[in-house]
This record gives sequence, structure tokens and C-alpha cells, in this order.
Amino acid sequence: MPVRTRRWNDPREPGDGLRLLVCRYRPRALPKAQETWDRWTAALGPSRALHADVYGKNGPPISWSEFRARYLAEMRAQQPLIEELAALVKALGTVTLLCSRQCEDERRCHRTLLRGLVEKAVAR
Repeated sequence: MPVRTRRWNDPREPGDGLRLLVCRYRPRALPKAQETWDRWTAALGPSRALHADVYGKNGPPISWSEFRARYLAEMRAQQPLIEELAALVKALGTVTLLCSRQCEDERRCHRTLLRGLVEKAVAR
């Protein structure tokens, strides 16, 4: 039961299953007809405040370790959504978590942290 991660503008591939956009903000100026995802769950993306802090809108950008800790803390409040997502993975077989095109390094992206949370929920 895989959970895959990709950027929202990556082309759909066989085996992607349900493509879920997990960004706080929807990509700008993208017509609905050009959306590459099946669903959007903004609450699984970083909060507005965390998003602003990672991009340095309130001072110097925060470190990856601070981002990671704060994002995981935010996701504790989203446990019901994570459980729903785990149920989808069990039912559908594959779910692909999509993030913005700016997140080129998936090792430093919330979608990878979220994948770990979902995989733990699936295993329970």
C-alpha cells in the first residue's frame, strides 16, 4: 500500500492512484481544467504562519529542523485527517501526495513528513 510523493506539476503516471494536493495554497492562476490532482486538502499543508516563516516573511527563514518540528506538531491536530488518508490508502492501494513545484528536494518537504505519518497510520 504505497504512499507516493511528487510535485503538483509532475505529469500523472500510471500507478499514482489518488493524487492529493497537500499545500496550504492552491497554485495561482491555474485554471481548474488544468489541475493535476483529484482532491485538495489544505489542512495537511503547513499553516499560514509556518509557511510565512519558512519563506522568511517574518524575518530570516527558519531552519529545516525547526520547520520539521513545527510541522509535525501541527499535524498532531490533524490526526483525524491523517487517519482518513490512511483509510484511503488501504482502500485504494496507492495515494500520491502532491506539493508545490518549488519543493524540488522531497527530503526537505512536508509531503515526505506527511508520508511518514500516513504510513505509520496505515501500519496500525
